[in-house]
Amino acid sequence: MKNKIKEMRKGNNVTQEELALAVGVTRQTVISLENGKYNASIQLAYKIAKFFGVTIEELFIFEEE
Repeated sequence: MKNKIKEMRKGNNVTQEELALAVGVTRQTVISLENGKYNASIQLAYKIAKFFGVTIEELFIFEEE
């Protein structure tokens, strides 16, 4: 699943570490999410979307395989 986490993070001048701390994950998890190597759980997706003040649908792009 693609996402706009990196774009949102950079647009809001937030570091990977700051985002990780805010949503309760490690910086490595944020890196994996940004690189598409890990799909967020619904709970994590909600926390990240809430952090940026957007909906989950605005942050994550679902593509059928």
